[in-house]
Amino acid sequence: MIGAFRVLSRHWQVFARTWLHNLMFNVAEPLLYLSALGFGLGMLIGDIEGVSYLQFIAPGMVALSAMYSATFECTYGTFLRLHYQKTLQAILVGPVTVGEVIAGELLYGMFKSVLFGVVILIVVSILGLVPAVTAVFIPLFLVLPGAVFSILAVCYTAMIKNIDQLNYYITLAIMPFFLFGGLYFPVGNLPDWVQQLNWLNPLYHSIEVCRALALGQISDRLWVHVAVLSAMIIVLARLPLRLMKNRLLV
Repeated sequence: MIGAFRVLSRHWQVFARTWLHNLMFNVAEPLLYLSALGFGLGMLIGDIEGVSYLQFIAPGMVALSAMYSATFECTYGTFLRLHYQKTLQAILVGPVTVGEVIAGELLYGMFKSVLFGVVILIVVSILGLVPAVTAVFIPLFLVLPGAVFSILAVCYTAMIKNIDQLNYYITLAIMPFFLFGGLYFPVGNLPDWVQQLNWLNPLYHSIEVCRALALGQISDRLWVHVAVLSAMIIVLARLPLRLMKNRLLV
């Protein structure tokens, strides 16, 4: 795994030179959603589950930012490093294995997921939308959804040959995740079959845990969401290596 951390270190050095661009892209969109819906639509909506609409959606924005950061880094970022820049192939010339290169990609996606999730968490905390001290555990939790979304993104990126095909993943997978994942309204309002399908939605589990920790609504159900995300990681963990190995060794 030492090689994986070397790959992560290389990506970090690049990030250190482009952090402002990354910050604007990954943070601005969730904050715009929070402002438009929270202050706009929220003025027309009463309390939801005992809290204001702004407090209801704010923790979800943390989860949303974490998802976007991992997803875009491990789709567009990985695709560019693989097909255009040939960075991953160049790294393989050094003392690292294919598995370590792929692990480094996943670690970088997880790193950015936690980092930008924490940035949003700090912002919504400053706005007074995170009343519970249990919110301090959110950064630790974000490692799980960060890993899931990084794995899914790398898997899809490994299967395509044209960068335009990434639009299918963003539109047909990521968009439904956040539209039906309980970010803007309680999942209980959805039809039963959609509620059941949501158990396969990693963002749904991420939002539920972030919201509970932010609002201090701790229950045993949180461990169910953590277990589901952990199971997703275990089931999918080897898939990126299998799919990316053929691309890197061609």
